[in-house]
Amino acid sequence: MSQDTEMKDNPTTPPQSLPPPPPSTLHHLKEIASVIENGSKSNEVRRIGRAVRLTIALRKRLTASVLSSFIDFALIPGSDPHPMLSSYLHKEDDQAMETDTAISVAQTQGKQLSPELEIYCYFVVLLFLIDHKRYNEAKDCSSASIIRLKSLNSRTVDVIASRLYFYYSYSYELTGDLSEIRGNLLALLRITTLRRDELGQETLLNLLLRNYLHYNLYDQAEKLRSKAPRFEAHSNQQFCRYLFYLGQIRTIQLEYTDAKESLLQAARKAPVAAQGFQIQCNKWAVIVRLLLGEIPERTVFVQRGMEKALRPYFELTNAVRIGDLELFRSVAEKYATTFNTDRTHNLIVRLRHNVIRTGLRNISISYSRISLIDVAQKLRLNSANPVADAESIVAKAISDGAIDATLDHANGWMVSKETGDIYSTNEPQLAFNSRIAFCLNMHNEAVRALRFPPNTLKEKESAEKRRERQQQEQELAKHIEEDDDDDF
Repeated sequence: MSQDTEMKDNPTTPPQSLPPPPPSTLHHLKEIASVIENGSKSNEVRRIGRAVRLTIALRKRLTASVLSSFIDFALIPGSDPHPMLSSYLHKEDDQAMETDTAISVAQTQGKQLSPELEIYCYFVVLLFLIDHKRYNEAKDCSSASIIRLKSLNSRTVDVIASRLYFYYSYSYELTGDLSEIRGNLLALLRITTLRRDELGQETLLNLLLRNYLHYNLYDQAEKLRSKAPRFEAHSNQQFCRYLFYLGQIRTIQLEYTDAKESLLQAARKAPVAAQGFQIQCNKWAVIVRLLLGEIPERTVFVQRGMEKALRPYFELTNAVRIGDLELFRSVAEKYATTFNTDRTHNLIVRLRHNVIRTGLRNISISYSRISLIDVAQKLRLNSANPVADAESIVAKAISDGAIDATLDHANGWMVSKETGDIYSTNEPQLAFNSRIAFCLNMHNEAVRALRFPPNTLKEKESAEKRRERQQQEQELAKHIEEDDDDDF
């Protein structure tokens, strides 16, 4: 009973304390600023890269009042960039801003402005302007940041500078003035090359390639790409962009095999979150594979989140697979706007020849002999003289080896040769031989690539055994000598 009484006197549960409120966006920005300052002092580039990644995560939470308070905190009020960056931020909550500013100015007094933090302020303001679709102001802000960057030569600034290069080009692209900055981008590429800023080099190279391709200047893009310095990729995103632009250049230059390899590699290496980039890579890869005479698998068109975007190319692939020229025309007219937006319309015009060749191949397999009039009707050739066109198409396909047939000009026939039994020839044996050679070659390369432990232990063990053997032989020889002495 006394124990129960004592338990009743004591409080049953302690009072619950409320959880602390989550840190504000301004608090996160101040922490990022401290990370940048520590990175600049210790000359650690990875800290600057971490700060940029944290900023991208906060991008949707940036407001004018928060950025204005952060600029008052990070920049000295009397410095040159402070009034300019503040002019881009319209005050939304004057009272909150004044409170934060009073605290921040006291913290910034007596502190020297670091160039990394100054460039970072340009970066966050530029993100804010682009997200709020204030593109003309974004152009002015990015141009001012580029002018400031030209006077800075520090490896800790390079990570933020590469992002500023990208948004500098992006802001001009959004306003349709991309050609105005081409000379400036070339000058920046020369500066980064002299400073050995490889991250800036690969970023500016991609921006220049995009600039040239935007205006269909494929020859100039290829000349720049071929003369650009080669170095190891520092950013996976920039390397994916480079592969995509290289695939586009190779496609226009009719080098479809190299273009296919570059486009598929770009799609595989792209981050999972970059779905729009993957869609563009797949669109171009589908067209290139069709131009090569291949038919892409159905799984390419049913990837998660890409079905709607790849639907026009799926119908186009179906028309090419069947060899129906009329269906191909209807699909090209139906999705003409989409193809023009994707800048693939000129490539689709090239596919007409592949559609005709596929239809002709199906006809040669189905008929041992067919008149050229029927060939023109089945191919649905809408021209002034379809029979003459059909004759020239058949002759070209025979000379290229696309079909195994002969052309009877006197009677106006296409005579297909009988397809023999392929298993009565040496082709299966040759195919098996090439596959076996490939497997053996892979096995030999794998064996050569194996890593074995050093032979020091084996040599040590063999030396010990050799010593033991010699010692045993000496003892045996002594025993034999003693036995011989006893005999005498």
